[in-house]
Amino acid sequence: MCREFLPHLQAAGYGKIINLSGGGATAPLPRISAYAASKAAVVRFTETLAEECRGTRIDVNAIAPGALNTRLMDELIAAGPEKVGASFHEKMVQQQKQGGTPLEKGAELVTFLASAISDGISGRLLSAVWDDWANLPARRSELAASDIYTLRRITPSDRDGWKKSA
Repeated sequence: MCREFLPHLQAAGYGKIINLSGGGATAPLPRISAYAASKAAVVRFTETLAEECRGTRIDVNAIAPGALNTRLMDELIAAGPEKVGASFHEKMVQQQKQGGTPLEKGAELVTFLASAISDGISGRLLSAVWDDWANLPARRSELAASDIYTLRRITPSDRDGWKKSA
């Protein structure tokens, strides 16, 4: 879809691409590895496309809309704890009972990223629920110089107090 859409944005000299990823990109999900890997792939694709679009006024971001009650969740619950793991299954059952994240949360983040107020924020994975995304425009230059809200490899020097083994 991005391949087809990008030439139109390039011709206009401005645009926004918002990819749907999810929390599965940021943590291992045993027994649901294909789902988790696909979500991580969306984020890395987003980061790469953002780099390819650097300097074009085309922003590319991914969102994690929150834990939504979807047909996939129904299928995971139906599969049972022996297939998806007891703790994950229980989490899904509780989410279903509580109603999940309201769709409006994700819609608000998409609206923000599609608007001019987010211009220059690109190559990020933002959570509709957990991240303070509405205040990112005030920190645009700091954000651009960092790897915050990206997938990355963390090295020992990134962690204070972590000592190299002898």
